[in-house]
Amino acid sequence: MSTLARPVAELTLRGILLGGLITLLFTAANVYLGLKVGLTFATSIPAAVISMAILRYLPGATILENNIVQTVASAAGTLAAIIFVLPGLVMVGWWSGFPFVTTAAITATGGLLGVMFSVPLRRALVVAGDLPYPEGHAAAAVLKIGEGSREGEAESAAGLKVIVVNALVAAGFAILTKTRLAAEEASSFFRLGDGASMVSGTLSFALVGVGHLVGLSVGLAMLAGLIISYGIALPLLTAAAPAAGEVSAWVTGVFRSDVRFMGAGVIGVAALWTLVKIAGPVIGGVASSIAASRARDGEEVPLEERDLPFPVIAGGSLVILLPVAWLLWSTLVGGPLEGSAPLLVAGALVFVVVIGLVIAAVCGYMAGLIGASNSPVSGIGILAVLAAGLMLVGLFGRDQPPATTDALVAYALIVTGIVFGVATISNDNLQDLKTGQLVGATPWKQQVALCIGVLFGSVVVPPVLQLMVTSFGFAGMPGAGPNALAAPQAALISALAKGVLGGDLNWTMIGYGAAVGVAVVLADELLGRAGKLRLPPLGVGLGIYLPMAVTLPVVVGAVIGTAYEGWARRQRDPGYAHRMGVLTATGMIVGDSLWGVIFAGIVYSTGSDAPLALIGPEFETGGLFVGLALFGALLAWLYRRTRLAVRG
Repeated sequence: MSTLARPVAELTLRGILLGGLITLLFTAANVYLGLKVGLTFATSIPAAVISMAILRYLPGATILENNIVQTVASAAGTLAAIIFVLPGLVMVGWWSGFPFVTTAAITATGGLLGVMFSVPLRRALVVAGDLPYPEGHAAAAVLKIGEGSREGEAESAAGLKVIVVNALVAAGFAILTKTRLAAEEASSFFRLGDGASMVSGTLSFALVGVGHLVGLSVGLAMLAGLIISYGIALPLLTAAAPAAGEVSAWVTGVFRSDVRFMGAGVIGVAALWTLVKIAGPVIGGVASSIAASRARDGEEVPLEERDLPFPVIAGGSLVILLPVAWLLWSTLVGGPLEGSAPLLVAGALVFVVVIGLVIAAVCGYMAGLIGASNSPVSGIGILAVLAAGLMLVGLFGRDQPPATTDALVAYALIVTGIVFGVATISNDNLQDLKTGQLVGATPWKQQVALCIGVLFGSVVVPPVLQLMVTSFGFAGMPGAGPNALAAPQAALISALAKGVLGGDLNWTMIGYGAAVGVAVVLADELLGRAGKLRLPPLGVGLGIYLPMAVTLPVVVGAVIGTAYEGWARRQRDPGYAHRMGVLTATGMIVGDSLWGVIFAGIVYSTGSDAPLALIGPEFETGGLFVGLALFGALLAWLYRRTRLAVRG
């Protein structure tokens, strides 16, 4: 039994509503950030800080109620990662926008299945296992401090202030760049012998904040990917394919057609290697969970150990599969695949259940091992779409009319979207359940909160996606404007689906990437055995695949974050200093990303790609100097301000 006294307030209406309000902010920010750079941020800790700062003014607030708030917000914010798949349906031309009901149904059913599939893993992976669950422990530490006396109140107030100030500064700078008085990006294209390459970086507080959170190991891995892609592959590939005209168009074209598929090969190998490494522990964990459930049958289970009953889990999963079947059927009716609808729906349901259960176990274990933020969920999405595509190739073959192939690609993406919802939520909720275990929460109440968070997120995601595609568009799609969002994972996953089903996938570059991935895996294992800083293969793959404009600032942020963490370890209260650093990075991400959502609304309402521009391109050089100088000065000031707040 827990040593904590059992408060009355836990799963409360105000806690759910507060979690929903925070959800609006963090989910919108994560959707924008994910579409822009292919990365999202963990919302548990900032949600806990905001919750504490608000609930401490309300009567009867408890640590368990705070935990429910962060659980709702965390689940919904994590579900925003569905944007790694769904924009692909627009990119391939199947959707012209994001229909609310269909988009929300894909998001909700996948997320709810993620909760159902991972609940049985709690005892094995959270209670009985020895996995570190870094973010779960960090969120629990924040909640416990908030439960304390004046010290906790002071920290929650200081933390909220850091988030607000950093968000305002990040948003203010982003607004300035839209006036063109300060540059938003610095780029330089150049020739290297017979080939060419480039150097580019976006002046974005959000990207620096992401770098702080992912840490030096991932940052250096992405730097290694940049060196491989822009320092080796791009010069060689451009030299082999000379082109007249501007260097920028030449370099950009070769990067999109060849280099990114090399990155996909690295990411695929990294994901497979992760699965191989954890297969044994995952199978053992699931077996011990089943054994623990059987051993407890008929026993009086303490409140701190009560999960949702197994009949609810099994029955709930079956009930959720009904709208999944309807969703898949409605996709096929009236199209070229209507005659095969029964077979396709049955096959997809089996695929969702079998692959979903495996993915829930894999993602839950990975989150416990390295944290939800560092878990290679995008790699899981790549493997899922390849598996779905190959399943459809096995049923239909490749020699199909274009309309049939297009329908198969869309169907593969929708099935992958549901499975990806399972992956994102199972990657997050065991982390939340670890937090709950550490603070003495009731598991079944937290699992209900997770379901509520999924429903909140599934309502928020569709309109934000619709606003993004209407205002900006996605890179590569017809009619995309100059502010088009890269949506890198969705572009890759849709390209893989089209390549597998159409038979024109760039297997040569994927093969080169797979070879690089094997070399990186070996290097990472050797570094690990030598006790050196690891080089995560997925980070290398992302460094190759993503444009330098978005990865270089992440590398810079990782270096800055490491320097800050070194300073934090020397302080009187290293834990407090570390948490304030996390909130510093989070504030920058939230401010920059939320402004991106607001700017999308301005673009949509005005019909202009540059509605805030005060000057033309003649100030480009001056704007670059202003942007670089101001960005560096503000970044230094924000971190100095955090250090002063830590010292009190």
